[in-house]
Amino acid sequence: MPFSPCYDWLMQLEDFFLVIVIVMSVVLHEVAHGYMANWLGDPTARLQGRLTLNPISHLDPVGSVLLPALFAFTHSPFFFGWAKPVPYNPYNLNGKYGELLVAAAGPATNFLLAIIFAIFIRLTPFVPVSAEVILLMFIIINVNVMLAIFNLIPIPPLDGSKILSGILPTSLAQGYDDIRAKLETNPITGFLIVIVLVNIFGGAFSGIVLLASHVLAGI
Repeated sequence: MPFSPCYDWLMQLEDFFLVIVIVMSVVLHEVAHGYMANWLGDPTARLQGRLTLNPISHLDPVGSVLLPALFAFTHSPFFFGWAKPVPYNPYNLNGKYGELLVAAAGPATNFLLAIIFAIFIRLTPFVPVSAEVILLMFIIINVNVMLAIFNLIPIPPLDGSKILSGILPTSLAQGYDDIRAKLETNPITGFLIVIVLVNIFGGAFSGIVLLASHVLAGI
């Protein structure tokens, strides 16, 4: 499908759109954590007014504004972001896998968003849609696939650390939880590890995410 004459104008706004998509995607990610915690019996996020889609309640100056803008305007092949973590009390959660489910709710929401917009793109042969709109929907897919997979890395404070702890056999989980507790006490260490991994494997990671996004969208 050829791009229309407004494509140049769209490309100029693509960076701004990417920032908006990252911000809203990380907000939905955090809200999902809060809703899952509330559903499992912990009202902490609800009582603190964090079950809202108003981004002002969730924005982190670095993770929600500075980093997304930096990645977008430098055209980085790899990008991520975060909002202020939604608070919850794991001791209030019902069930053995409460913390795992709360952690998984964030990446699952990003995957769901990617799937929804992938379905829209796959329906475009039957519904006339401009190439510009398809491009914008693909950006949403790519951002959410990257955020979902990135957050599944099992290094605190990322969600994957809590998910891995919940699925490991008890004997292994105890040792892993000791390491996780130390890293959660000093989250900067965890972020430094993640940054090192991004520098080493970021290009390959972004390539895998892009491929997965194309496969999902069927384009």
